[in-house]
Amino acid sequence: MALRRRGRPRLHVSKPEQVLMTSILDGTVTVGVVGLGYVGLPLAVEFARSGIRTIGIDVSADKVKSLAAGKNYIQDIDDAVVRDCVKKQKTLTATTSFDAVKDCDVIYVCVPTPFTPNKDPDISHIVHATTSIAANLRRGQLVILKSTTFPGTTERYVKPILDATGLKCGKDYFLAFSPERIDPGNKTWTTHNTPVVVGGVSKACTDLAIAINRRIISEVVPVSTPAVAEMEKLLENIFRSVNIALVNELAQLCDRIGVNIWEVVSAASTKPFGFMPFYPGPGIGGHCILIDPYYLSWMAREVDFVTNFITLAAEVNESMPFYVRSMIEREIAKQPVAMGKAKVLLLGMAFKRDVDDLRHSPALRVAELLIEDGIENVSYFDPYIPEVRVHDTVLKSRKNLTPTYLQRHDVVVITTDHSSFDIDMIVRHAKVVIDTRNATKNIKHSRRNIVLLGDGK
Repeated sequence: MALRRRGRPRLHVSKPEQVLMTSILDGTVTVGVVGLGYVGLPLAVEFARSGIRTIGIDVSADKVKSLAAGKNYIQDIDDAVVRDCVKKQKTLTATTSFDAVKDCDVIYVCVPTPFTPNKDPDISHIVHATTSIAANLRRGQLVILKSTTFPGTTERYVKPILDATGLKCGKDYFLAFSPERIDPGNKTWTTHNTPVVVGGVSKACTDLAIAINRRIISEVVPVSTPAVAEMEKLLENIFRSVNIALVNELAQLCDRIGVNIWEVVSAASTKPFGFMPFYPGPGIGGHCILIDPYYLSWMAREVDFVTNFITLAAEVNESMPFYVRSMIEREIAKQPVAMGKAKVLLLGMAFKRDVDDLRHSPALRVAELLIEDGIENVSYFDPYIPEVRVHDTVLKSRKNLTPTYLQRHDVVVITTDHSSFDIDMIVRHAKVVIDTRNATKNIKHSRRNIVLLGDGK
């Protein structure tokens, strides 16, 4: 019996829908997850730990090999849980072959959606994954796209590829979009307790997508179409983008007029309604917030609409590494050292605190800009990122941070405020500390060597 949302029962329910719904509800369903990265692996592990047979599919032989050995490579997942799912429960397996799709009843697609150098969407990974799924598609399967993308992707790009098999969507096979809501490093909101949105191509598609998600997620929110679900995901991230851009622009203004933006935000936060605090920084990173405005802007041009406000916000955020570079070079200019000979130490290379995620990191962009300007002595320390490639150069993180090492540098920049950093020690031993995250806010004694982004000085 299909899961009902509202209204009268449907008189005609397809046999594939009945069979799939029964297997979902009684737990005999097999789930496939295409893409075992930051989104896919936590999802696969959540299903596997609940006792559901789960098959991970990824083009990376290294990831598949790691999982086969019971080894975890995602920071947000407990190593013991992965080992238990693979070795003890034996509910999680992984493969590089899309032939495994034939053994799955539900297939989640969790592949990357980057943009091109011209900032146009690149959904080639979605197209490749869908084409590979189509080659193995059978009656009674549900495909759920989770990759962040522009409205219309599910129905205009994914559905035609699957329809080309001759199977009918909503009757023979089922299709839905359910955006990911992963926040790397967040220990409070996880895959299990973060509500998810689901939009199916038909009512049957939505009902089945709700049912499978409810196996592991406490709250599932249905919407009328995949396009609504795709658009709401962009709204989530663009909401953050425009508000971060606002405070980033105000931080630059505050530097000119002699007002501390951090104090301003703190004061505004005392208002109990109508205000939500956002904070400036060296730029934005991660997969979604930087990319999503450009996905929406590209799609909008198809209907002769220009997203001026949204695009401008994205440009403000992308300009922040350039602003930080100017802060660094200004502090170098105050010292008796040539710009090309100056030694700059970046503290933190990950895009946010306490994660090992380097995607679109503003700190990496700052390093690139400094090297492009001829400052060759750029080094970094990050306990989560052992090495990075900056243009043609591989930089390796310092294994530990010592007073002597800090003293060797002309400028030390806090680009990521990892909680493990000894801020007091850093301030005491560095010649100049440029703080782009307000990490030095708890330093009780006055230190003239601190240069704070947006402090008005």
